[in-house]
Amino acid sequence: MENKNSLFLPSAILGISFIIGVVFFTNAWKSSQSANQTISVTGSAKKEIVSDLGFLRGTISVQSSTSESAFAELNRQKPILISYLERKGFPKDKIEFNTINSYPVYEMSEQGYQTGRINGYIYSQRIEIQSTDVNKIKELSLDITSLIEKGVSFNVEQPEYHYTKMADLKIEIQAAAAKDAMIRAQKIAEATDRDLGPMRSARMGVLQITPKFSNAISDYGINDLSSIEKEIIGVVNASFEIE
Repeated sequence: MENKNSLFLPSAILGISFIIGVVFFTNAWKSSQSANQTISVTGSAKKEIVSDLGFLRGTISVQSSTSESAFAELNRQKPILISYLERKGFPKDKIEFNTINSYPVYEMSEQGYQTGRINGYIYSQRIEIQSTDVNKIKELSLDITSLIEKGVSFNVEQPEYHYTKMADLKIEIQAAAAKDAMIRAQKIAEATDRDLGPMRSARMGVLQITPKFSNAISDYGINDLSSIEKEIIGVVNASFEIE
């Protein structure tokens, strides 16, 4: 009898310990399974912006039979260009002139190869204008080719329109996209009678800065400089626990 009593207590302790272990294991397994249940959503945000800085660039390019005459012709055309720009509201001190470039033009053979004979010289000089009045830059880009009527050979480039507060706007749009992702996840969790837990991960997508009403998209992002009115779209891919 004494032997049975002496074996009962250790057996009871072992049994209780086993039950407690099973309970702890079950609760831990359920907790682990709950933590592994996540929901992944994509949030987005869009905002319209208007460019506040414009650039216009172009090149005076002349060709003549000698280097001296080409240089002289370039200097003849420059004052006409400067006078035109001043009338359009761009004073001379706001016009940036780059270094003058020159190179010979070689005679071509009947077979389409360059010969060693020089037919003439090309002299060119690039200019740049900038203004916070982007509409004035646009108007100038459309009218400046009329200089050909005054004997000025000017090749204008596509104007560029920038938004100077883009750094702050990127933070704002990404935060808005993350908030949109959380709202989407919350609605999905509510629809399945679950509660939304903490965020597990988040990845910011590339920004798409496109002309207004454009549907263009790129895996590498877009940074449109061709339009005054633009749209910026941010995307966030996020994962949340569900409880």
